Amino acid sequence: MLEIVFHGEDTAPFAEGFAALLAMPAAIAQLPATLPDAAARQAYKAADVVIANRFAADGPIPHQLKLLHAPAAGYDGIRLDAVPSGAFVCNCFGHETAIAEYVMAALLARCVPLTEADTRLRQGDWAYQSGDPARVHPELAAMTLGLCGFGHIGKAIAARARAFGMRVLVANRSPVPASPLFDQAFSLRDRGFWSAADAIVVSLPLTADTQGLVGTDELGAMRTSAVVMNVGRGPVIDEAALYDALSQRRIGGAVIDTWYRYPSPGEPHPLPSSLPFHELANIVMTPHMSGWTSGTIARRRELIARNIQRLARGEALENVIRPKLD
Repeated sequence: MLEIVFHGEDTAPFAEGFAALLAMPAAIAQLPATLPDAAARQAYKAADVVIANRFAADGPIPHQLKLLHAPAAGYDGIRLDAVPSGAFVCNCFGHETAIAEYVMAALLARCVPLTEADTRLRQGDWAYQSGDPARVHPELAAMTLGLCGFGHIGKAIAARARAFGMRVLVANRSPVPASPLFDQAFSLRDRGFWSAADAIVVSLPLTADTQGLVGTDELGAMRTSAVVMNVGRGPVIDEAALYDALSQRRIGGAVIDTWYRYPSPGEPHPLPSSLPFHELANIVMTPHMSGWTSGTIARRRELIARNIQRLARGEALENVIRPKLD
């Protein structure tokens, strides 16, 4: 019987109903991030499978581990060199639908002033009534969307942008084959990409190569009316460069879902940056929520269960970050 541990409070949504997805007997435990006692430490050390977003070398090591599965796409909290060599390391996607809907909602909100029109009409103000050229609002179909990153998320956004009739540009780390999902492809640092779009969505993962990739030069090449969105990892966009571009109104705005500071046990309610983004009127700030939907949870839970069953049958796993080393 496999010993399966969901480690950390942030894995609890995936543990709910998990046993019903397994076609095999298994002992399943939900453990907090900080293991409270000897029994919890022993359960963790005995695990065959650990589902966790973090793994370090400074705690108990499950030496019989066969699979460490991140229930998310990002795995920057996992020290791969600390994971026992006999274990596979896998991650999950399944969030691209949710993030694409978030992006389209944010773009639509910039074009169609539903909330403001409702607020004003409740006061008898017909500010957006049709008939006056000064009251028109823009359409997505007239806009060009730039996608900085063309993985799972970028492709899902492109498909929805195409449905709205948008022109789509792509900049990616590796060459992108021609596709009906976009009109033109660029390298990541090509100024032609950054200057050609009305909105640019950054969905790159955080690596040594992508940290600070979107900086003063890239933001400076953008149109003064353009908006930048980040649904990848905060530090891919240089923090100071973004603040300066917004505060000096060199770009039209930003929609930021991924940040530079996050809650911690010692600081549960921090502002998401050391810079005062919260004082700016031309940014929409959300708390890393774009991918967190019931659909994302269900898809990731199903993938983890499927990989555990594949592991038990000796079959190839999906989304392998690191194969077992022995």
